[in-house]
Amino acid sequence: MKLSETFPPTRLAAFERIQGVRPGDYARSRNALTGAVTGLSPYITHGLVSLPEVLAGVTQRHALDAQHKLVFELGWREYFRHVWAHRGDEIFESLREGLLPDDGYAAVLPADIRQACTGVPVIDMAVRTLYATGYVHNHARMWLASYIVHIRKVKWRVAADWLYGHLLDGDLASNHLSFQWVAGTGSSKPYLFNADNVARYAPENWHSPGSVIDQSYEALDRFARQPMRSSHARHEARAVSADSVEPPLLTVPPPDLGWALPQASAVSNRQVWLVHPWNLGELPASLPAETVVVGVFLSDFHRLWPWSEKRWRFVASRMAELVQLRWHGDAADTALALKGALQVRSVDEPHLKAWLDNFAVCEEAPTLFPAVDKRCGSFSQWWTRASQGVALASDFL
Repeated sequence: MKLSETFPPTRLAAFERIQGVRPGDYARSRNALTGAVTGLSPYITHGLVSLPEVLAGVTQRHALDAQHKLVFELGWREYFRHVWAHRGDEIFESLREGLLPDDGYAAVLPADIRQACTGVPVIDMAVRTLYATGYVHNHARMWLASYIVHIRKVKWRVAADWLYGHLLDGDLASNHLSFQWVAGTGSSKPYLFNADNVARYAPENWHSPGSVIDQSYEALDRFARQPMRSSHARHEARAVSADSVEPPLLTVPPPDLGWALPQASAVSNRQVWLVHPWNLGELPASLPAETVVVGVFLSDFHRLWPWSEKRWRFVASRMAELVQLRWHGDAADTALALKGALQVRSVDEPHLKAWLDNFAVCEEAPTLFPAVDKRCGSFSQWWTRASQGVALASDFL
């Protein structure tokens, strides 16, 4: 299936998904790979729609309690941002010791995982789905992460970086902190799964009887705690098929997308509004008519965090609808080009925090839940504070 058919990069597609949300079905079936999930994460991650827009659209059709599972899950995204705001780059290192010391895990992701030929159907199907669509059901992400960390003994950060690069909805806070939750470096216990769990929630072609995960949870827990040298996973690599060849990760946009280097003459003595990959919603209604709208990709970020071609095209397609100019260049060159503008404004974004504040006055991105200033060590602590005194989901708006 083509990416444009799976996730059309438009606000219309996002709002159609919002209109189709069935909260009751979501709560009952969200853990199943064929369940009534929303499929909104790529649109939320890139700001085509905000969390308030999502909840407003749903509550127009469905009266929800503040503690409804859908609202609860929306909270996880803001909680992860809360942790990132307080911990900064610490989220890219183990927040606590896991089952083994960090040096007890491999620093390279095995080729059979990358090539979806481990011989464990649930893992191979998850990787093939990732490459084909840029998206994997959240439950399948947990299975994939758990297998990589606890069965194959690969350091969670290595796996998290790899998955982020291929995800259409990759958010550094959500992705890396979710991996830490699975690894047990960001939670009180690791996440483990077995073949029975897969059989309960996945289609038949994902089932994995007789594989290394076809064990009791007690056996898997013992296995996860064994040092790497004495816990070689049983796997039988299969031949690589055409649909499991790993797509390249790109530090620059595909050349046919038509980006230019930052040019000072284009914005000299002008009001400028910057559109970046995380604020792809509607332009502010208050923008003066003479404002120059510039789309920017900062190469400083993408040298650190390359993307799949699918993600470049998803973002670039939507950005082209919003901007007059499209720039790709270093933050220093971008700042220099913008220096002669009357004013440069944008939306704040932690992915670009190290650079964006140097050349733009940033507005806060819309949030759904009340600000929790005190650092919370767990989601439950944060949720208790964020939802205190709120009875209906619509009261968050």
